[in-house]
Amino acid sequence: MTEKDSRARTPVSGAKASAPGQPFTLAVDAMGGDRAPSIVLDGLDITADRHPEARILLVGDEAQLKKALRDHPKAARICSVRHADASIPMEMKPTAALRVRGSSMRGVMEAVAKGEAHGAVSAGNSGAMLALAKIIVGALEGISRPALVAVEPSARGDVVMLDLGANIACDARNLVEFAVMGEAFAQAALGLQAPTIGLLNVGDEDLKGDERLRQAAAQLRQSVLAPRFKGFVEGHDITAGKTDVVVTDGFTGNVALKTGEGALKLAFGLVRSVFKTNLITRLAYLLVRPGFDRMREWIDPRRYNGAVLIGLNGVVVKSHGGADGEAFAAAMDVAVDAVQNGLNDKIRHRLDQLGVGQGDDTPQNGRS
Repeated sequence: MTEKDSRARTPVSGAKASAPGQPFTLAVDAMGGDRAPSIVLDGLDITADRHPEARILLVGDEAQLKKALRDHPKAARICSVRHADASIPMEMKPTAALRVRGSSMRGVMEAVAKGEAHGAVSAGNSGAMLALAKIIVGALEGISRPALVAVEPSARGDVVMLDLGANIACDARNLVEFAVMGEAFAQAALGLQAPTIGLLNVGDEDLKGDERLRQAAAQLRQSVLAPRFKGFVEGHDITAGKTDVVVTDGFTGNVALKTGEGALKLAFGLVRSVFKTNLITRLAYLLVRPGFDRMREWIDPRRYNGAVLIGLNGVVVKSHGGADGEAFAAAMDVAVDAVQNGLNDKIRHRLDQLGVGQGDDTPQNGRS
């Protein structure tokens, strides 16, 4: 596995992919998240420095945003404001959110669907965002279910994992599609030429797991992805970095993701407790502090903020609702990388090779 970019991450193109250095537009939900719009504008200040070629369509309360942008001159340089009458509360049910016609979240999805923006970014209500994206932006031809994909740290570098919660129950076809999208995402977001793929299972033996896993594995072994497919992987293989892409259903993926996050918090808490034991351990901490600071930076959750709803007719990136400005900027980086590296074009190419999207119920064997 190669060294990945420190911004790393996740998917791609709405209108047409924009080449690096060329202008592109992202629609941003200014009212989504626990501390919107302040953290959104903080993040866009950083984006303006990192991506001066970016143009941001900022959707939200026009009067509030224009006033706030006076204190964010960098963000103001790249932003234009589009008024939205409403915002989607974090606790609102997806079915109710679909009925709110003038929301800022709906506005960014419509901008992508109409080709006004290459992608959309929001830190708002996850369920509402998934529902609006699926209905307004729509799925790519040949993709039965879009999935949530993100990048996680491992011992060998960054690892792409999907699905992380968009689809609780999946069949073999869905898992094969996730493998296609995960491969394309790893190429576009991490710059890997030939990312390896593993199916998450309760063991790495061929007979382990349920029928859908075994069917998906058999299809992948007979497809154009066969050279990349390394079979089944287990939970500990995720953090070990055994494969570049880990494929699973949304229920298992979400549990694995949050278990990993909890384990990291536990580990750091225990380390802090150890070094606070007595004077000697406090002095010892001063000696090892540079190494711990480097490790903390490497696995900083803010660095990995930004999950892509992959498999849509455009880039849609979900930022954590509790993100600060630095974390929101990381989610913007994800959207930029996706747009500039043609993720959807890569997915379409693989689907064509697999014979998907041509009226068949299951993916067919492909040829290199």
